[in-house]
Amino acid sequence: MTITPRSVQKWVQERVQNDPYNLHAKNPCGFHATLFVQRVTTPPRRPLWVCVRCAPCHPCLPLGWQGFFLAMPRSIPRLSTHSPVLGFLRMNTGILYAALAYVAWGLFPLYFKQVADVPSLEVVMHRTLWSLVVVLGLLAVRRQWAWMASVVRQPRVLGAFALSAVLLSGNWLTYVWAVQNHHVVDASLGYFILPLVNVALGFVFLRERPRPGQWLAVAVAAAGVLWLAVQAGRLPWIALVLALTFGFYGLLRKVAVLGALEGLTLETLMLAPVAAVVLAWWSWQGQGALVQGDLSTVGWLLLAGPMTAIPLLLFAAGARRIPMSTLGILQYISPSLQFALGVWVYNEALQPARLVGFVLIWAALVVYSVEGWWARQRTVLA
Repeated sequence: MTITPRSVQKWVQERVQNDPYNLHAKNPCGFHATLFVQRVTTPPRRPLWVCVRCAPCHPCLPLGWQGFFLAMPRSIPRLSTHSPVLGFLRMNTGILYAALAYVAWGLFPLYFKQVADVPSLEVVMHRTLWSLVVVLGLLAVRRQWAWMASVVRQPRVLGAFALSAVLLSGNWLTYVWAVQNHHVVDASLGYFILPLVNVALGFVFLRERPRPGQWLAVAVAAAGVLWLAVQAGRLPWIALVLALTFGFYGLLRKVAVLGALEGLTLETLMLAPVAAVVLAWWSWQGQGALVQGDLSTVGWLLLAGPMTAIPLLLFAAGARRIPMSTLGILQYISPSLQFALGVWVYNEALQPARLVGFVLIWAALVVYSVEGWWARQRTVLA
């Protein structure tokens, strides 16, 4: 069958009508799909599958569809939408994977405190380098190399991932610096307001139309940030930098053509040469943890690779199995753990006046979550 935008459009329309969850879907070529495609121009946004062999030319993009690869094994179970038992098991497995990912991210301050004597920039360079080693090993085990040949021939894709790599490294650097300099609570604030930043970015760049309840949540969160700024005499720049860098990073990855594992590989491939050259230069000059640090410090730095890759893979596995609504609730595990560590483990000060700003932001998150739940209930009942 010849793949054309018209044939893809016809297939997509039939698939939406007949199998909205696409758990059994095959693409027009007859191969099991490994490309996730989502309509972003008009609601409802339903997941669709398109053949990986069709992906390099993106026949669907001229139709207003955005796609990205999912890092899924080829043996992903094709569960029936009419099987409540299999659906229940899949849902609970997804919740477990996603929860473990968010718990790992929430406990990151414990790790970065172990390398507090290493400059934050050097920590990020080690994290980049050893993350690349881990993801290349995973790709080798899974034999997922085919995507590289198509990506290197697409300058726009390379440019987008170069920008996302810069945003990711900036986010990492800010977070590590915040943890090492006793600003864990400020870092947690950044990830508390991230969902609301995503709402605003979706409105500006993806032409999404937030519902009134979502706008109310954004307004209440903005009031909380303004209160914190007034109390401190300055903007909470750590929280804003973390939220904005990761928000824009997520926006780029939302419309990217690679999944979690492949995308992280490409980003670290772009950053690793710089990190390797700088670390080698510092070592040549007799500086840096590799030369001056003890075995314990070097061991902690080497762990940055698996500690970056494993939560990401857990998150990708969980996100494939559970609805976005469930994922949206679970995402608060990470900043909640960070906040608890900052206040009760590292004894960071939290004055009552400053707590008011956090309460406003938490109230915004409650409004956001309840409004989303209510909207989904109305959709189901309709």
